[in-house]
Amino acid sequence: MGVSVAGEYGCGRGAEEVAELLERLRSIDEECRIEAAREIRWLTKTYLKNRQKFSGAVKPLVSMLRSGSQEAAQAAILALLNLAVKDERNKIKIVDAGALAPLCDFLQSPDSILQEYAAASLLTLSASTPNKTTICSAGAIPLLITALTCGTPQAKIDAASALFNLATLPENLSPILNSHPIHPIITLLKSINKSSKTAEKCCALIESLLCFHMSTAAAALTSVEGGVLAVVEALEDGSVASKEHAVGALLAMCQSDRSRYREVILNEGAIPGLLELTVQGTPAAQAKARDLLKLLRESPRPRTALQADTLENVVCGIVSRIESVDQTGVAMAKKMMAEMVQVSMEQSLRHLQQRAFFARSDL
Repeated sequence: MGVSVAGEYGCGRGAEEVAELLERLRSIDEECRIEAAREIRWLTKTYLKNRQKFSGAVKPLVSMLRSGSQEAAQAAILALLNLAVKDERNKIKIVDAGALAPLCDFLQSPDSILQEYAAASLLTLSASTPNKTTICSAGAIPLLITALTCGTPQAKIDAASALFNLATLPENLSPILNSHPIHPIITLLKSINKSSKTAEKCCALIESLLCFHMSTAAAALTSVEGGVLAVVEALEDGSVASKEHAVGALLAMCQSDRSRYREVILNEGAIPGLLELTVQGTPAAQAKARDLLKLLRESPRPRTALQADTLENVVCGIVSRIESVDQTGVAMAKKMMAEMVQVSMEQSLRHLQQRAFFARSDL
């Protein structure tokens, strides 16, 4: 029945069938409502135009979220998800119908399936700009961060993506930062492919939080074991977008308190990735990388002749070459990059040896 009816709806016919299905969705028989919700889910997944045809299903489906069995809630939430995907009007309509309260409840559910569905729903709904403030006001941000911390792997990914969507609205940055998101974001970033879309969103979120409140976010980032290193790894191995956000995060961090974070960034071996970015990154990433290299190279202490081969002077030489307008300068910078990598590796090795020495001393 579902396939043949789908064919009729998909061809623009079946107004009576649509009305009949919506009527079944309002039935007092829960099993009838569940079957109707499942049909709507199928029809709106296969035929995009049906999402507007079945927009009248939003209110009864939201009612199913609030009152009914777990099976009914799952059927309703999946139907709502399909109605919302790539349909701005339905996204807004779902929120206006009161879906956020039950979705927030499901996000805290011990049922991992409901939790995942709720995270996916909030991700989809948060893509709509008019919904961003409402979702924040509904108290979803702390719940998303809890899901990001201890949810299922998929719930963590969707929660991070939802937070990324919400963070594009400046007034949401304060409640996000106040809910302590840095640790779970870094934990997720460590566990995923640095060139993935999720990594891009994690890096973008970290950069946004650092730019919003540099001191608080920078302190939170450095308090996480391997936090700065995770950002440096994204700078080296991430996608074009991840690299741009990662260098922006490190730049904001160094700008917030250069004397405190300069050595932290250097010790995690950021220089090779920054040098590569000045040559191969996007224009914005190149500018950020050059600004950060300048902050890392400039020392408040007077230089001595013995410092001629130090990391800072090598960086200074490379940056000056890269800033040259001719191709010769760029070529020379690339050649110098190999030397820079070697210096950075030696510095990192010394840093690791020092760590090992202090660790043994504490035993």
